[in-house]
Amino acid sequence: MLVEDETILRLFPPLRQAWGLRGEQVCVPISGRNARRVLFGAIDIRSGNRIVRRAKGLWQGEVQAFLRELRRHYRKPRRLWLILDHHRSHEAAATRRLAEQLNIQLLFLPTQCPALNPMDHLWRGAKAGVSANRQYDDIDEQADEAERWVLMLTPREAKRKAGMMSKNFWLLT
Repeated sequence: MLVEDETILRLFPPLRQAWGLRGEQVCVPISGRNARRVLFGAIDIRSGNRIVRRAKGLWQGEVQAFLRELRRHYRKPRRLWLILDHHRSHEAAATRRLAEQLNIQLLFLPTQCPALNPMDHLWRGAKAGVSANRQYDDIDEQADEAERWVLMLTPREAKRKAGMMSKNFWLLT
């Protein structure tokens, strides 16, 4: 059983709180360009293993490419269960058909409930640690760092940061 979510990285940094001298404005230099990348990610509920794929957009074809990637990682013929949100690219008929062909059962979270998605919590941590208050020279450099942040966590760290180690985790296995 996997939980999937995407995040959009923008070259223009998210500005968050920062340390600075009292009475002086903190300066965060920005490039003025605002390229973007989408990171697709899934976390295995039991093992804590993660799979991440980069794309230029959040289109139906990219979602389908990620489904194929998941199936490549989980080659056994058994069914995969994938929990995801109600984005229109997830609900598209072609996406549903492909999932059925790949023996992936799509299970949808309630609408507007990102707190239920463990992968959403990992993306939040990655953005705080990698993107906030930092201007990268290139969007792919930022995407590399965000991917590395998510994938370099041990499975236990990933499950903890995703909220899956909590006794209150809604999907206890």
